[in-house]
Amino acid sequence: MSKKLWGGRFEKATDPLVEEFTRSIQYDYKLAEYDIVGSLAHIQILKKAGYLTATEKSKLEKGLKVIYSSVAKGTFKPDCSCEDIHTDIQNKLYAKVGDLVMKLHTARSRNDQVVFATKMYCKIELMRLQIALTELDMALCESAANNGDLIMPGFTHMQHAQPVRLMDYLLAYSEMLKRDCDRVWITTDNIELTMGAGALAGTPIESGKYNLDVSGYIPDMKGLTNAFKLRPAVNSIDSVSDRDFIIDILGAISIIGMHLSRLAEDLIIWSSKEFDFISIDDAFCTGSSLMPQKKNPDVLELVRGYTGRLYGNLVSVLTVMKGLPLTYNRDMQLDKEPLFNSFEIVSNELKVMAGLIKTLKFNKVKIEEHLEDEGLYATDLVYYLVDKGVAFKEAHTIIGKLVKYAIDNSVEIKSMTDNELKKFSDKLIRKEIIKLLNPRVSVESKKSIKRG
Repeated sequence: MSKKLWGGRFEKATDPLVEEFTRSIQYDYKLAEYDIVGSLAHIQILKKAGYLTATEKSKLEKGLKVIYSSVAKGTFKPDCSCEDIHTDIQNKLYAKVGDLVMKLHTARSRNDQVVFATKMYCKIELMRLQIALTELDMALCESAANNGDLIMPGFTHMQHAQPVRLMDYLLAYSEMLKRDCDRVWITTDNIELTMGAGALAGTPIESGKYNLDVSGYIPDMKGLTNAFKLRPAVNSIDSVSDRDFIIDILGAISIIGMHLSRLAEDLIIWSSKEFDFISIDDAFCTGSSLMPQKKNPDVLELVRGYTGRLYGNLVSVLTVMKGLPLTYNRDMQLDKEPLFNSFEIVSNELKVMAGLIKTLKFNKVKIEEHLEDEGLYATDLVYYLVDKGVAFKEAHTIIGKLVKYAIDNSVEIKSMTDNELKKFSDKLIRKEIIKLLNPRVSVESKKSIKRG
């Protein structure tokens, strides 16, 4: 049986059912690295405060760094009989330094310990998320640049609307990702690494001793002092009971998931036989166990489907927190699985979507077939009449009737004679109309879009 961080006032052993029910090490082992970093920082604080000698500090640091090395190398094996990773690391340290480990928890509560480790995990994962967002954005921008001359039908209500540049369509998702990146950055910057809250009321160590930079403990983050500077808790009660930062993260990730789902849905539609705008590389598709002809966009469908999981993770933590009195309550243990799961889902989605986007091929012939729909140019014809002095509402009605006539009689507007056109307005001139029924003329007539 592993040793716990508590238990002095208990006369009975914990019921095995309770042990199993309250255990979190099966998922909070992901915090091992950050728990050790917190302990290394705490040792420095204890030395400054006079609770550890230089020899004791050195011995504890050496033991923790050995454990940290196993985490970094991927050889760390959590002891699943422990209730959580914090207990496991303390037990492992006990095996290296003996009873000296009992001094490590001086002026520290697991409540404060958990918050530090979780915040540091979040800051680093958010930084990695920014990189993944940027890589997908770059893939979209590259595809947009490679297809800069391609015009496609734009849609509203899933109906042909107006011609648009494919570049603009793809860069619309780039704009979403830039907002996601900004949102992630703000969320990262808002997370402050704190110590000194204790269980809820603070500790006997003066707050000025917490002015440490812990970035040096994480090789990839060394030197990022603004992001990883340790600060004293401004309000110890809030510090141990705050999970707003997790909710902010899950909210930001949910929005990323929503954006990826919309992109996936567009690509699923475009890859269908009915549209046939794109070809998705075989490496990003799967087949059917029954129908040999099938090429299914399963990756995109899972991206779309996982959005529900991301939303559920956000709602689950909001629901856990909604009725909790101050300060710490064990319910808050249940924030970890949704947090870890959301990071894992969205990180994998961003990577696979970046790879998929890089391999997309656009079917210009099929796209051009869709551009033959004269309805796409109806708005251009309205502006044509407006430029000739017709009020917009009147021009809208005229062109609406013209389009309906063409549909009802199965004729093309460009094939109608001047006499036929003048039945709708004497300002409609065939040779001028024909010039407007052109996708490039249509997109180049739009002047309100800022480019470059």
